[in-house]
Amino acid sequence: MFDFLQGYDVLGAFWTTVQLTVLSAVGSLVWGTLLAAMRVSPVPLMRGFGTAYVNIVRNIPLTVIVIFTSLGLADIFGVTLGASDFKVQGFRLAVLGLTAYTAAFVCEAIRSGINTVPVGQAEAARAIGLNFSQTVRLIVLPQAFRAVIGPLANVLIALTKNTTVAAAIGVAEAAALMKTMIENEAQTLAIGAVFAFGFVVLTLPTGLILGWLAKRLAVKR
Repeated sequence: MFDFLQGYDVLGAFWTTVQLTVLSAVGSLVWGTLLAAMRVSPVPLMRGFGTAYVNIVRNIPLTVIVIFTSLGLADIFGVTLGASDFKVQGFRLAVLGLTAYTAAFVCEAIRSGINTVPVGQAEAARAIGLNFSQTVRLIVLPQAFRAVIGPLANVLIALTKNTTVAAAIGVAEAAALMKTMIENEAQTLAIGAVFAFGFVVLTLPTGLILGWLAKRLAVKR
């Protein structure tokens, strides 16, 4: 029944998708957290940069961003991220593009969590001598993260599906292999079903586990 899968590295393609997702998730979580801190910063320049970045990036299609990282950064400016192999370079540039795009949504999710923290806690932190960065790092962010596990789970699921855009710059992930298989085989519906099932396997446990964590770690007010 699944003879059409022979000769194709389906598991390898999904492993590439997992690597794209994990690396981009870590990068976007770090960069998105910094952007959220900028957006609530008392420094106007930092607030302006964070706001401009989020509003601009969120309104640019992900395909445009990923292609720009390949054609723009690599071909025009020679940015290779330390990779000499074309495939490795494409993978790293795809991670960069996915990180830059997803961080804008992570930022807004975390900022919404920051807004749930009572203002009095920040004022109390300043009263005992903590500066802004200490207040955000020690008081605000720990509570904000607990409040936005659910929204961050949605961002992570969307990121997993968005990795298919990396096929546009030649990254051999699941969507790229599916396209190749559809071109070469006559089992279009079966191929689509296999890859749809693969993405369900990747995203469904993520939603269930993070949903459980969101309920367990919810801040009681």
